[in-house]
Amino acid sequence: MMMMSRCFLWLVLLNHVGGAILESQAPHRELQAYRDCPGCTTTTTTSASSVSALHYDPDLKDVNIVATYSDHHGNIRLGSVKMGHLSSSWLFDNPLRPNTNPSSQDSFQNDSTRMEENAATYSTTNQSGETDNHFPHMEFTSPAKLKRQSLRQERRAQRTLDLIQHDKESDHQMQEAAIHKSITFENSVVGKYSIWRRDYESPNADAILKLMRDQIIMAKAYSHIAKSKNATNLYLFLMQQSRENQRVLGKATSDADLPSRALEQAKAMGHALSLAKDELYDCHELAKKFRAMLQSTERNVDGLKKKGTFLIQLAAKTFPKPLHCLSLQLAADYFLLGFNEEEDGVKKDAKFEDPSLYHYAIFSDNVLATSVVVNSTVLNAKEPEKHVFHIVTDKLNFAAMKMWFRVNAPTDATIQVENINDFKWLNSSYCSVLRQLESARLKEYYFKANHPSSISAGADNLKYRNPKYLSMLNHLRFYLPEVYPKLDKILFLDDDIVVQKDLAPLWEVDMQGKVNGAVETCKESFHRFDKYLNFSNPKISENFDAGACGWAFGMNMFDLREWRKRNITGIYHYWQDMNEDRTLWKLGSLPPGLITFYNLTYAMERSWHVLGLGYDPALNQTAIENAAVVHYNGNYKPWLGLAFAKYKPYWSKYVEYDNPYLRLCNINE
Repeated sequence: MMMMSRCFLWLVLLNHVGGAILESQAPHRELQAYRDCPGCTTTTTTSASSVSALHYDPDLKDVNIVATYSDHHGNIRLGSVKMGHLSSSWLFDNPLRPNTNPSSQDSFQNDSTRMEENAATYSTTNQSGETDNHFPHMEFTSPAKLKRQSLRQERRAQRTLDLIQHDKESDHQMQEAAIHKSITFENSVVGKYSIWRRDYESPNADAILKLMRDQIIMAKAYSHIAKSKNATNLYLFLMQQSRENQRVLGKATSDADLPSRALEQAKAMGHALSLAKDELYDCHELAKKFRAMLQSTERNVDGLKKKGTFLIQLAAKTFPKPLHCLSLQLAADYFLLGFNEEEDGVKKDAKFEDPSLYHYAIFSDNVLATSVVVNSTVLNAKEPEKHVFHIVTDKLNFAAMKMWFRVNAPTDATIQVENINDFKWLNSSYCSVLRQLESARLKEYYFKANHPSSISAGADNLKYRNPKYLSMLNHLRFYLPEVYPKLDKILFLDDDIVVQKDLAPLWEVDMQGKVNGAVETCKESFHRFDKYLNFSNPKISENFDAGACGWAFGMNMFDLREWRKRNITGIYHYWQDMNEDRTLWKLGSLPPGLITFYNLTYAMERSWHVLGLGYDPALNQTAIENAAVVHYNGNYKPWLGLAFAKYKPYWSKYVEYDNPYLRLCNINE
């Protein structure tokens, strides 16, 4: 039962059981009992006696005490209890005489638990026989609880003081920092450092710029409606204001780039739009015009995306002029100095066929890129004298490649440069891919003489219009045992990689009978076999797992003994002949590599080979720095202007920019 707002009890003597009461005891019959509670407003007084004394009086212990109280609804209730069952915490006051025992207040708070149990035990009975009234439950506070409440309030007060003091200290520190900042802050306007840097720009630095662009869009919409309704004067006025807005905007990228009259022009345009709205506003017509403008803009965006893709592909496959200059200068000096005649009498170095050394295969027509691969490998090698590099290039760049490594040979390491045209065994009768590359059908597919039937088909074809797919250097990796018949192991490296650690431990890796050691590239559902192969063709779906993890060329350890034992080149020829109509996969060397080395590839630790520096600007920097080899696979090669600026230093640190040939061809960092 809820606590009453006012706590008062009158004790009424109903009867006396077991004998008459003397008149001298009459004052006890008129005692008023009360108990202090949190809601009481009555001042506490003490009586001359307590129930503890009454327990020893047999004449009074059986007296029934009726307690009158009001519940939370305001109804009057009665409760009955034997006087002998009251705890000693109850006090009795004789209203006819003054308080003579102030010390008895200490016992006023004792034994509250017992009182609550007694009060809940006894039911009430009134003269009409009603038995539904119970002694009210009242919450009494013990001294221990009062003490805890007091301590709790003290702690809260102390905590509040501490927080206030902390806030004052924080405010003081912020004020000092602000004062120091204001003293050292340079408020002179020096212009923008970069369009990508917005550290000190206002969040609304282009508010006027955006407003004026939006005004141009609205003006075009209203001018179209004005023209359709023959409002010639308004049409001309809107077009004039629109052209003026465009002249003011110019090539501005923020409000800081706008001229001083920009705000006035925005206001004038706003006035013109207000007039147009008052005269021409039609919600349906305006929505229709905006929808048409949106569709037109989307078509323009699609066209620009396609042009951008084409230009990126064009830039990626175009040989930069400085690199072309380098090849020409090197080739000219090679023949002018007569080095071509000296090559005829030079004996082959024994290291070229020594299987106990560390052998590398690099197939490239890019002199500068190949030099970076060699330099980075040698500079990070612990025993460079044990490293042998086998470089194969085409006839056009053979002289330049020979000249470069003749005058810029790395210390201790051994370099062999060969011409792919000197491999007489590599012909169309033996090599199926070479036969296909010479076919008219493939040339038509590559150059796409017929126009594509759809935009998607044309965009898809752009990726494969790259000379590397028609170069035999790209497919020579499948003939390593034929190129190096005396070697047992060889590490294949692409020309767009950079070596950052000693690679000698790769020769100690146990490949568990596998032929190819490579780093897997699959992440969740990405770069799995179904990305590269056509699993709608039963020849593929019946022989390979679509969810098999893909891997990458770029840094691959090949066990040539296992290669010869398993006739890997024969497997390659088989599948290459099956794909003559290009229904199993498209152009490239990775899809046939995945097929040829299926279940024959050993997965190496990812730290050996980190890929994506040629297309992914969000690679983990720590992973790049801890990698043994970083690979610029993609269109953004480090020797092109497209390269990501933050990745280029990993490559350029191994370029000898003070070389006379590089300075002559204006190849700078």
